[in-house]
Amino acid sequence: MTQTVLITGGAGFLGINLTRYLLARGYKVVSLDIADFTYPERDQITEIKGDIRDTAAVDRAMQGVNMVVHTAAALPLYSEADIFSTDIDGTRNILESALKHGVERVIQISSTAVYGVPDHHPLFETDKMVGVGPYGKAKIDAEKVCESYRSKGLVVPIIRPKSFIGPERLGVFALFYDWAKSGRGFPMIGSGNNRYQLLDVEDLCDAIYLTMTLDKNVVNDTFNIGAKEFTTMREDYQAVLDYAGFKKKIVPFPAGPVILALKVLEALKLSPLYAWVYETASKDSFVSIEKAEKQLGYKPKYSNKDALIRNYKWYLDNLHQFEGQSGVSHRVPWNQGALKLAKLFF
Repeated sequence: MTQTVLITGGAGFLGINLTRYLLARGYKVVSLDIADFTYPERDQITEIKGDIRDTAAVDRAMQGVNMVVHTAAALPLYSEADIFSTDIDGTRNILESALKHGVERVIQISSTAVYGVPDHHPLFETDKMVGVGPYGKAKIDAEKVCESYRSKGLVVPIIRPKSFIGPERLGVFALFYDWAKSGRGFPMIGSGNNRYQLLDVEDLCDAIYLTMTLDKNVVNDTFNIGAKEFTTMREDYQAVLDYAGFKKKIVPFPAGPVILALKVLEALKLSPLYAWVYETASKDSFVSIEKAEKQLGYKPKYSNKDALIRNYKWYLDNLHQFEGQSGVSHRVPWNQGALKLAKLFF
C-alpha cells in the first residue's frame, strides 16, 4: 500500500528536495507550511497551508498520514519569540498530533547548532549540548520534547545535519554565489585554514529515507549527518571561484576586526549575517558521521566541493527566477545590505 508522508515546512528548501525524492519513490506527500507551495510538483501533492503552532492545522494535515518528516523551523533571523514558539511548541504540536493519529514515526530535523561553539572536533552525538542564541537553545529544547515522546511509544529519529546546500538553496550562500558570478573574489573571516563540514541536500534526503525505512529499533536514536569528504574552508570555497572562471581568489582577513565590523553592521541592520554565522566561520566545525554510517548504512555521495559547485550551478541556471527577491528563509537570497558595497573592492 502506498504510504503517505507529511513534510512540515514542505515549501522550504529541504521540503521541496525531500518532496521530489519521495515522489520519485512512489510515496504520497502532504506539505504543511505557512508559505505557498509554488513548485511545479504542486499538482502531485496535497498542500495544507498553515502554521505548526496551530493545532487545528496540524491535525488537519495529519489525517491519513503514515510518517512525518518535521523540517519546519523558525531560523535565527526570526524574532526570539517566533523561534521559541515555532521550534519548541510547534514541535510538541506535531508529536502530540502524530501520537493521537497513530502515525508510525516522526523524523525530527534538528541541527548541529545544539553543540554550540565546541572546544574539540569531531563532535559526537554524546557530546554536551550548549545552546548559543535563541535558535540553538530552541533546537536543544525541541530534542528534549522529542525524547519525551519516545517514552510514550512514538518512534522519533533525530537527525542533526550540518549546513546543507543544493538545488533551491539560497539564503547566505546566494551572497557568495553572487560575488562569484560577478567575477569578484570573496573575503574570508580568518585564515580559512579551518575545516568546516557541509552537506549536500541529496545526502540528507538519503539519511532521512534510511530513518523512514529501517527497523524502528535501529532508527529510534540521534544521528549526526554531514559530508564525509571536506578540506579547509578556504580550499572548498575556492573551488566555486575556480569554476566561475574569473581567476579570483578567496581573500583571508583577520577574524577579530571583521567580526567586530559585522557586529556593528548587524546592530545597525545593515548586514544579513547573524552572530552564529560570522563567529563560527573562522573555527573548525565538523561532526563524526560514524554512527550513521555503521547503524544506518549512510553513505554520502558528495564532498564539500561537489555540493558547493552543484548548488552554484543551480543558482546560475535559475537566477532569473529570484533576482530582486529577498527575505529571511533559505529559499530566497538574503539582502546583502552594506556588504554589497564591499563587493566593489574585490
